[in-house]
Amino acid sequence: MRPIYVLYVVCIFGFITLPVAAQELPDAAVSWVENEFQPSTLTRTEQLEEMHWFADAAKPYRGMKINVVSETITTHEYESKVLAKAFFEITGIEVMHDLIGEGDVIEKLQTQMLSGRNIYDAYINDSDLIGTHVRYDHVVPLSDFMAGDGKSVTNPQLDIDDFIGRAFTTGPDGKLYQLPDQQFANLYWFRYDWFQRDDLKTRFRDIYGYDLGVPVNWSAYEDIADFFTNRVREIDGKRVYGHMDYGKKDPSLGWRFTDAWLSMAGTGDKGLPNGKPVDEWGIRVEGCRPVGSSVSRGGAVNAPAAVFALTKYVDWLRDYAPPEAAGMTFSESGPVPAQGNIAQQIFWYTAFTADMTRPGIAVMNDDGTPKWRMAPSPHGPYWEAGMKLGYQDAGSWTLFKSTPLERRKAAWLYAQFTVSKTVSLKKTHVGLTPIRESDIRHESFTQRAPELGGLVEFYRSPAREQWTPTGTNVPDYPKLAQLWWQNVADAASGEKTPQQAMDALAKAQDRVMMRLERAGVQKTCGPKLGDERDPSYWLGRPGAPKPRLNDEKPPGETIDYDVLIRSWAVADAVPSS
Repeated sequence: MRPIYVLYVVCIFGFITLPVAAQELPDAAVSWVENEFQPSTLTRTEQLEEMHWFADAAKPYRGMKINVVSETITTHEYESKVLAKAFFEITGIEVMHDLIGEGDVIEKLQTQMLSGRNIYDAYINDSDLIGTHVRYDHVVPLSDFMAGDGKSVTNPQLDIDDFIGRAFTTGPDGKLYQLPDQQFANLYWFRYDWFQRDDLKTRFRDIYGYDLGVPVNWSAYEDIADFFTNRVREIDGKRVYGHMDYGKKDPSLGWRFTDAWLSMAGTGDKGLPNGKPVDEWGIRVEGCRPVGSSVSRGGAVNAPAAVFALTKYVDWLRDYAPPEAAGMTFSESGPVPAQGNIAQQIFWYTAFTADMTRPGIAVMNDDGTPKWRMAPSPHGPYWEAGMKLGYQDAGSWTLFKSTPLERRKAAWLYAQFTVSKTVSLKKTHVGLTPIRESDIRHESFTQRAPELGGLVEFYRSPAREQWTPTGTNVPDYPKLAQLWWQNVADAASGEKTPQQAMDALAKAQDRVMMRLERAGVQKTCGPKLGDERDPSYWLGRPGAPKPRLNDEKPPGETIDYDVLIRSWAVADAVPSS
């Protein structure tokens, strides 16, 4: 242990006070703070005080070995390789932080839910499961835990209000069920350098009658895709394409749609973080109870807007993406834009930012700045102001009641350590998945912003509030999510029309919710399916489901990227009311 003192230095000008924590602290804590956990939004003294709290709170659990799990992304690799080691050296609690595929995380979580057997002491799983967690009595509401059994191990400096994703992990009862650990959005990605070329700008305006720029609507995205794929075709002797996607029949095809593709087209209702009464999955709720997915029950899974969304996915993949894209999975398609022959991608996760900024790749300049930018996603013709516009992943710490209390307390300490202000800014610089307002506002990100292609500007802007995860309308994410990729794949392969595929999906979702209702396993806010009515009844009412538009391709609309960024800065400077 290293004693840290309040030191008074006498000099000819009087006393100089160097305030630091006047308690003993493990030598390792000082070393980690000084050598790894920089920069930080805290002062060095505040960091040491926070680390002292962790060391002190962990004393009853020293020597314990706990097991936690998360999906494999850069942020969680940093936690597993670096933060778990730091936590052990500071607290004496050994952490086995497993990294597995996202689907495997859900499988383990579901097994623990159904069996009651403690497989992991804590999970980082997507907040997309918030609707599942609030309906089954398996997870510990963190609001209750922090005020009750976990009070002695809850960091007084945790600062819940600083988490930008707390609304995503809050249930209809107002309780916090999960603690955000990392976040990334699904945005529009494009080759800024190509969009700035005068020759391409002139050609585009001559053909389409408006300026080449960031597409505001899907009409413009389609025109730009056509322009680069069929009109430009080659840049610097290399075949280029105006769109990138993936279409292999694989579980990842489900994420492609449940990650808010339908909301981008305008399928649901107005409301943030998710539409009410109909959300971006097309599920209608009354109160908090899901009543149906099909249009005949007031849902929107097979409504015109959803069918339009699936149709455009199929058409664009066939007409504007590289031929091999149709046979790719999510992980296989992810690296393709970095290879330098893709002009734009409507569905691009900011989690790829770190890989997209590696020196020497085709989409980076020699000075370390990117040739690309990220921007808000364009919206479809059914979208209205006041609706969510895209998806944001919020991987969040989740505690189960099946985990023995003492192990749960130790795991909660580690969870808080990984998001503590002492370490979170450094972790955000590593993984580029910001969770705290104080981190994204830090001067270090102001300095780094030019290297990150719009990431900092997006997360500092009011626009980010329109990007949200799956909400509480979805009563059982694991059971329902698997239906999507199977039905979408039928449309992607041509086995079914988009209407047939969405009809089948709507019926399948309703069947699952009907089984949940009959089983009575969700006593709080469980499904209670409504009676079927003629679809015209629902399509004739305001809101979702919406009737088919006469014109699903309005005039294309774009905005200059630099004008967009300036407008974000102005909006962000205006205090909210």
